[in-house]
Formats: sequence, structure tokens, C-alpha cells
Amino acid sequence: MDSNLVIYNTLTRIKEKFEPVNPPFVGLYVCGPTVYSDVHLGNCRTFVSFDLIYRYLLHSGYKVRYVRNITDAGHLEGDMDEGDDKFAKKAKLEQLEPMEIVQKYTIGFHDMMRLFNALPPDIEPTATGHIIEQIEMVKQIISNGYAYEVSGNVYFDVEKYCQEYNYTILTNRQLDDLLENTRELGGQNEKRGRLDFALWIRAKPEHIMRWPSPWGVGFPGWHIECSAMSNKYLGDSFDIHGGGMDLAATHHTNEIAQSQACNHVQPAKYWMHTNMLTVNGARMSKSKGNGFLPGELFSGKHELLSRSFSPMSVRFFMLQAHYRSTLDFSNEALEASDKGFKRLMNAFGLLDKLSPSSNSTIDPGSLSKRCYAAMDDDFNSPVLIAELFEAAHLINSVNDGKESATLSDIEGLKKLMNDFVIEVLGFKEENYQTDDFSKIMDLIIGLRSEAKTNKDYNTSDKIRIGLNSLGIQLKDNKDNVTIWNKV
Repeated sequence: MDSNLVIYNTLTRIKEKFEPVNPPFVGLYVCGPTVYSDVHLGNCRTFVSFDLIYRYLLHSGYKVRYVRNITDAGHLEGDMDEGDDKFAKKAKLEQLEPMEIVQKYTIGFHDMMRLFNALPPDIEPTATGHIIEQIEMVKQIISNGYAYEVSGNVYFDVEKYCQEYNYTILTNRQLDDLLENTRELGGQNEKRGRLDFALWIRAKPEHIMRWPSPWGVGFPGWHIECSAMSNKYLGDSFDIHGGGMDLAATHHTNEIAQSQACNHVQPAKYWMHTNMLTVNGARMSKSKGNGFLPGELFSGKHELLSRSFSPMSVRFFMLQAHYRSTLDFSNEALEASDKGFKRLMNAFGLLDKLSPSSNSTIDPGSLSKRCYAAMDDDFNSPVLIAELFEAAHLINSVNDGKESATLSDIEGLKKLMNDFVIEVLGFKEENYQTDDFSKIMDLIIGLRSEAKTNKDYNTSDKIRIGLNSLGIQLKDNKDNVTIWNKV
């Protein structure tokens, strides 16, 4: 399958031509949420970004299997196998069973993704649903000589792995620097090396989530689940593995090590990572008081927000930045995105109202090529949106009579906007215009026209100003016909 798509590969640190392992099939694995609390904005930015990627791959004709996991077991508070289990700790706080916590926040996550109009993955496996696969992978890693068992715990032997493979290939860090920055932890002297990490953890008597294994009753480490599930559904070697950049140094580094130690091949050909979120230039965190949940954005109930913003306006805001760029939240930036989204959707709504001419002064074909060029350049959504604003300008100009378009070119504009605004960027109209609402607007416009005919300009202006305050703009075209748009 011929494609011009290039992708920035974290593994090689360069843009590479996208050449699937088995075209036209594409295997895409994205690390999903740990469902012990409400999904935060950083997670949402990652999942919206990969929704864009998934959508464009589908639009380009690839047959994609999109796998995104749910972590519902084995995730301790620290990356170095220390601290409490996140699910058990939250269950105690809320006096619930751990799987009640999992169910509650999984439903919340799905609800949030629907609000952002993100397509569901093709497969959404859970860690607890794949304990057998994880145990089998650990057994194979031990058999291959890259792991060892101590008192019911199984650890990955990083030093042994480094004798044959590059452990830091994803981050390009020096192993000595990693060792120097890794602190000694109490109770972990059973590890052979400081960088060794748990594949299987012995369950303490009070630990609720536990399973039998060849090494005793316990639970899997956090990293092994993604290696086991990506292997099961996408094979030993697949196309794209994605996630937030915060996962690269530990989680994804350990995934690569586990998979190579088990199967002797790199698990993914392309590794893709989204960048972080900041708020008014500072990194988002609860301790700084500048962290907020998506629901607070939609309700406006947060001290840092001037008002509420709709899910589509926030999605527009996220996609106005490249997925590899830092995204900074501010009221000013959100206000600008809200206006930009409405401007784009208003133009989209005008398409069916355009009148064709015998000749054309616009060229939708060249505009379409630029849109594809933007997305083929590592899914460059901000450049795509800039091109779509040019399309919106042309639509408005044709509607105002400043430009002309043949029926064929109008159809070309319709296809362009539907392909990229709806299908690829995943935007949707949030306040659908019902037939009843359109009839009400026709009645109001009729009353205003009657007032103008009677030279009752005071009433005419009151109607226009009142509708504008409600977000509806009236505009009289060159034929003195009044049209309305949401602003």
C-alpha cells in the first residue's frame, strides 16, 4: 500500500517513513488508564491524540487493530516496586472492594472518552483478565535466563539483559547514570541489581487481589501486563506502540526488555509518545493547586477557570498543538480555541446553503493536497487546522458572494470538510439544530423582517442583539435574505 506518511519514532529519534509490518494491516497498542481514580487531563490529551492517529490510519485505508489496555491490578505507587497497591489503597479509603473501584472508574473513563468523541479501541483487555498470559510470559523469561525468583518474588535481571541488548535504547540514557540516580530501597536487598524490577510480586496476607502461580500466591508487576497483552493480540512484533512521554523511561523501557527477553525481537517498530500538559506555564499537579479534571473544565467549577468550556472546544484546543509539543492550559488559550471551533463549525454548517455558479474562483483540490500533506507529516494537526481555516474562509466568501464555486467545487469542499473536520479530527456539532428549532428561527427572522419593512428599526435591532447575546448571529446577504449561524 503506497503511503506518504512519516512518523517520529522515539526509538530512533528521527522521522521515518511508515511501512507496516504486514500491510495493509496495522497493529496499534496504546497504554490505557490505571482505573483507581478519575481520568486526568494528561491522560485525555494522550487518548485524544491517539484517537486522531487511529482515525487518520483508518481514513488512509489501513485495516487497524487498535488495542488499549485497562490497568486494574499490579500498579504500585512507586515505579521501583515500592509502596501500596493503588487499587487496594483506594478501596480502603472508599470502603469498597477493589473491583468496585475498577468498575466505577472504568465507566467514568469510558463516559469521558465519549464526551471527547474518541472512537473506542477494537480490543480493550484488562490486566486481571490476562493473569495466565502474564504468568506464562514470566515463565518463559525465567527459562531464557533473564529473570530469577526469590521467596515468591520474580525479578527481571537487567544486568544479564544488558550483556546482549541495549536496555536504554528508547531513552538513549547511559546505564551508569540510571544506576547513580536509583536509590536503595529498604526491604529490597533480595534484588541482585538496583535496576531489577518485579515481574511477579508475593502477596502479603492483607493483599486482596491475589492469584496462584508457580512461585506462590501473588500478583503481576505493572510492566508485564502490556508485554503479555500486546503479544497476545498483535504478535511478537507489531507496528506502533504509544503512550505518554512519562511512560518512556520506566514502563516502556521495561516493556521492551521483557518482550525481547521472552521473544528475542523488538515488540514494536515505531514508538510514539505524547508530550505533557502545563497550566499557565507550570507543570500540572495537585500539590501546586493547578490540577483539574476534565469534568471541571466542562462545568467551569474551578478557581483557575473563568467559565465552562465544551468537550469539543477542549478537543479542538488539544489538537491545535502537535502531539509531541507541550500543551499549556490557560483561560485565554481556551477562549481562543472555543472561538476557533465555532468558526470552523459555522463554516461547515454553511456548506449546504452555498449556491453554485457557472465558473469557480477557488481550488479545493490543492487545499485537499495540503491537508493530506499536513497529516502525512507525523500527524501535524495544527497545520491541518490552519488549512481548514482557509477552507472556512473560502466557504464564507462563496456564501457572501465574494468568491464563486461550481457545483463540482462545492462538492469538493463538502468532501474536504467532512473528511478532515468530522472523520479525521473527530469534531461534531454539539448543539444540533432540530427541525423545530429551525422553524422557531424562521419565525423570529420573519418578525424581524416585518419590523424592518415597517421601519421599526428599534424592534429589529432588539431581535438581532438579543439573538447575538444567545450565541446566534443574523446576517443579511446581497439578496437581502437573512441567514443565521451560531457564534
